[in-house]
Amino acid sequence: MALAPAPTPPPVATGPAASARTYLLPFILVVGVFFLWGMAHSLDSILIPHLQKACQLNNRQSTLVDTAVFLAYFLMAIPAGVLLKRLGYKTTIILGLLAFAGGAFLFIPAADARSYGLFLTALFIIGCGLTTLETAANPYAAVLGPPEGSTSRLNLAASFNGLAVFVAPIIGANMILSGTEYSKAQLAAMPAAERIAYLNHEAAAVKLPYLVLGAVLVAVAVLFFFSRLPEVKAAEAEPSEGGGFFAVLRHRHLAWAVVAQFFYVGAQVCVTSFFIRMAKQGAGVDEKTAGYYLAVYGLLFMLGRFAGTALLKYVASQRLLSIYAVVAVALCAVAVFGDGAYVIYALGGIGFFMSIMFPTIFALGLVGLGDDTKPASSWLVMSIVGGAIMPYLMGTLIDMRGDNIQIGYLIPLGCFLVILLFGQYGYRIRHKLV
Repeated sequence: MALAPAPTPPPVATGPAASARTYLLPFILVVGVFFLWGMAHSLDSILIPHLQKACQLNNRQSTLVDTAVFLAYFLMAIPAGVLLKRLGYKTTIILGLLAFAGGAFLFIPAADARSYGLFLTALFIIGCGLTTLETAANPYAAVLGPPEGSTSRLNLAASFNGLAVFVAPIIGANMILSGTEYSKAQLAAMPAAERIAYLNHEAAAVKLPYLVLGAVLVAVAVLFFFSRLPEVKAAEAEPSEGGGFFAVLRHRHLAWAVVAQFFYVGAQVCVTSFFIRMAKQGAGVDEKTAGYYLAVYGLLFMLGRFAGTALLKYVASQRLLSIYAVVAVALCAVAVFGDGAYVIYALGGIGFFMSIMFPTIFALGLVGLGDDTKPASSWLVMSIVGGAIMPYLMGTLIDMRGDNIQIGYLIPLGCFLVILLFGQYGYRIRHKLV
C-alpha cells in the first residue's frame, strides 16, 4: 500500500542551474527513501493479520495498527513542517530515518514480550518518522534540478514507492507469514505450553525483517549524513492575503475535497488491511497464497496509476474520478456478495481503479484557491486521518457480524459513494460560503 501525502506545490529553486551530476546522488538517495516508506506501509498489510494471530486479537483490535500509524501522520504533520523550515531538508530527512529505524528496532522487544501495546508504540514512532520523511522528501525531490522538471522528478521518485507496494507483500509472505494456522477451538485444545510456544514463534517472525529494515534505515541515514547535499533554497514567497487555517474551508469545493479525501484514504486502508483475511474467507486460500495475491494487488495499483495518468490527458479529471468510483463501488459489491476466485479478481480490480483517486481529489480541491493554497494543502494532507478511523469501523462491523470479513467491505463501498458524489457534484462548487 502507498499512502504518501501529496505535497504542496513545490518551491522553485533559485540561483544558477546546477549540473545534473550535482543533483544525481541526492536524487538517488531520495528515491531510496521513497521506496523505504512504501515498504513500511505495505508491510502493515502483512503485519495486521499476523499480529491478529500472534496476539490473539479480534478484527477491531487488529485495526489499531492502522490507527497508530495514521494518527501519527495527523499529529506529526505540522511539527514535521516546522522541523523542515528550521533545519532544512538534509537534517529533517536524517531525523525521519532515525525515528523510522527506532520504531523498527522496537519490534524486537515487542516480539519478545508478545506485547501488542509495545507493537503499537513502535508503529506510532514509525508513523512519526514517515511523516517527517515525507514532509521533507517530497518537496526535495521536486527541487533537485530545473523547476520545469519538478513534476517528472516527483513522479519518478513516487514510482519507486509504488514498486515497494509490489515487493513488500512478497517479502512479508516469505519472512513473516508461516502458513501455520489453528482455529480458536484447536488452540483451546492445545496444552498451554504448546499454545504459548506457537504464539511466541509467530510473534518472533517479525524480528528479522524489522531488524534488517532498521539497519538499512540507519545505513541510509549515515549516507545522508556524510553526503554533501545541496540545501536548495526556495524562492521568497509573496506576502499572503489568504484566509486563516480554518477560514479556507469557506471554499465549498475544498471542504468537499477534504471529506472525499478522508473517505478515500479510509477506503484504501480498509481494502488493503483486510485483503489477506478477505482472500482467505471469500476465496478459500491460505495466508501465504493470500500474501502473494496481495503483491499482485500492489502491482495492479501501480499499473492503474500509470494508466490513469495517461487517461487524464484525454478525460477530464472529475469525470475519470467518477467513472473509477462507480467501478470501485461495483467491485466492492462483488467482493461482498461473490465467492471463490471472483473475490480475488474484485479486490485486484479495486486496487487498479482507486489508484488515481488521492492525487485527483487533491488537485481538484486546490483549483482556484490562490493564496489559500498552502493551508488548503495542509487540510488535504491531514484528512488522511481517515486511515485511522475507517478500518476501526470496518473491524467493528466484522466482529458484530460474526467475523464476516466480506460484509465489512460495505464500509469501503460507502466511502467510494462519497467520492462519486465529489466527482459529480462537490468539485464544481467554487464559490465561497458567506
